[in-house]
Amino acid sequence: MRSLRDGLIFHVQAIKAGFTQPILTSNQLIHLYSKHGRIREAQKLFDNMPERNVFSWNTIISAYIKSQNLTWARALFDVAPRKDLVTFNSMLSGYVSADGYETHALELFYDIQTAHDDKIKIDEFTVTTMLNLSAKLTRLSYGALLHCFMVKTGNDKTGFALSSLIDMYSKCGSFKEAFQVYKGGGGLVDLVSKNAMVAAFCREGEMEMALELFWEEPELNDAVSWNTLISGYQQHGYLEESLKLFVMMREHGFRWNEHTFTTLLSFCSTLKNLRAGKEVHGWVLKNGLISNPFVSSGIVDVYCKCGKMKYANLMHLGAGRNNSFSVTSMIVGYSSEGNMIEARRLFDSLAEKNSVVWTALFSGYLKSQNCLAVFQLLGEFWEDEATIPDGLVLMNVLGACALQAALDPGKQTHGYILRVGIEMDEKLFSAMIDMYSKCGNIAYSEKIFQKVDVKDAVIYNVMMAGYAHHGHESMVFQLFEEMLLQGIRPDTVTFVALLSACRHCGLVELGEKYFNSMTESYKLSPEIDHYACMIDLYGRANQLEKAVEFMNVIPLEHDAAIMGAFLNACRLHKNAELAKEAEQKLLRIEGDNGSRYVQLANIYAAEGNWAEMGRIRKEMRGKVKKFAGCSWVSVGNGVNTFISGDRSHSKAQAIYATLDCLTRELHEIGKAFL
Repeated sequence: MRSLRDGLIFHVQAIKAGFTQPILTSNQLIHLYSKHGRIREAQKLFDNMPERNVFSWNTIISAYIKSQNLTWARALFDVAPRKDLVTFNSMLSGYVSADGYETHALELFYDIQTAHDDKIKIDEFTVTTMLNLSAKLTRLSYGALLHCFMVKTGNDKTGFALSSLIDMYSKCGSFKEAFQVYKGGGGLVDLVSKNAMVAAFCREGEMEMALELFWEEPELNDAVSWNTLISGYQQHGYLEESLKLFVMMREHGFRWNEHTFTTLLSFCSTLKNLRAGKEVHGWVLKNGLISNPFVSSGIVDVYCKCGKMKYANLMHLGAGRNNSFSVTSMIVGYSSEGNMIEARRLFDSLAEKNSVVWTALFSGYLKSQNCLAVFQLLGEFWEDEATIPDGLVLMNVLGACALQAALDPGKQTHGYILRVGIEMDEKLFSAMIDMYSKCGNIAYSEKIFQKVDVKDAVIYNVMMAGYAHHGHESMVFQLFEEMLLQGIRPDTVTFVALLSACRHCGLVELGEKYFNSMTESYKLSPEIDHYACMIDLYGRANQLEKAVEFMNVIPLEHDAAIMGAFLNACRLHKNAELAKEAEQKLLRIEGDNGSRYVQLANIYAAEGNWAEMGRIRKEMRGKVKKFAGCSWVSVGNGVNTFISGDRSHSKAQAIYATLDCLTRELHEIGKAFL
């Protein structure tokens, strides 16, 4: 019974004939059904077996493990009347391979150790499986203890054990020990252990040593060896070397496979290298691997990351709409460019949604500043998913709270993180600090900042920006000095916070010092925001001449931010002449922005030049659509939006009746004081 068809025919004929199948035949059929994903048929056959042996139990448990249904696998494991070492090892391997079952694996390993059955003794498969768990958890102490146990019991005498030890030490950051294990292997070194050592070299960034080992006994190399080396160069940013090895792989008689192409496509996506991605796409077509779901989704991802959504969509449709990997890439692509209608359509088409698509949709809504959609999506997440949202989802929720200055939802999110016990990393800490700062509660931001044990540049930048926004300029400078004492190198964002603090205080000399130190001390190139801050600093300090001189030496093209800062300086000094010089350039850059016309009109009004103010107002009427004033109020878990002159709210009558009542009361109170 080599094929599923043969198995089904045999099974049907046996049932029709009333023939009771031997246990061996039933076990083979269960294995065949599970191999082809027919778990229901496998379970039904198992339930109808009049007699079962340990192999029957092992086969059905393995079937559920392969289908990633560990709950049912464990339920069968617990009721199995007969268990041998294979039963325990299968369950242990299932736990180690899945995410979130590490504690179960450790408990089961302890059960194997303490088992009183002579047939259940730890063997090579058990310890190598636990070595994989140690590598997964990056727990060197566990791995080292297992290594000692292997030496003591003689379970370290095979190439498979050797490769597992090398892999464990390498992934736990102990490259020296990994190399010692390899060197001490002697005659045990085979292709698998050699590939493990090449992977360890690549992981450590020792690409020359990896290449040297690769070419030792080249007759041992297989496709895995080539793919490992190509992947190593790709991970460390060597695209040219990866492509050279890719070509050499074929020249040495090895066929490219899905792993080869997915590695290269992943690299092209990361670098957003459209040209290289198209070349790999061409090779995929020539080698007939375009129907492979991993390869085709990799090509879709390249086009999405490079902003070629038309190509990505054609590739996605050609590869088949049921490819969940391809759909995921399309959702991420549409979300990143703000096309949330298409992103949402594809999102709704997925029967099962992973964390990547949830995060992409949250991020897309936040990027398009649709905070209400972020909160609504969070509600959908609670309803549809049984899992805890990951850090990236919560970061987007906190970002929406910050954008809308919604303190209550921000506090609720913070409370949820504390209740559930989600581990806070640097990114989540920085999002929390930023949220409280932008919601007006700088004291909370400061408390969270103080709780962070290991602070990086991002966390310092967020806290400094918060202090600058709230007018605590001295704290900005203090944090900067603390940052330098901690050995943390400032970046361009750091200097935006510093220059913002200087302009609020009118500290021209200090601002110039920080600005000059960017290039002189830290080799950082100033960006638009830094130039705009300096112009605003000069304007607020009554040094318009310096602002003009500074404008003339800016090496970048003057954009709306720079011109807007310069116009603000002109307004502060009531210098309509300079403002008029900048007027044409600003309106050419942002002619559809109504706030720029208002800014110009205010400058002329401050000078008492009503004719020019009238001209600007007239131009504005013809070119700019004025948006109605809008405000919102959070009540419970909903956000109520109110637009000037609009009475479409479902409770508008009651709202305006209450407003009229409050207005009358205010008038009565006002009369009492007259």
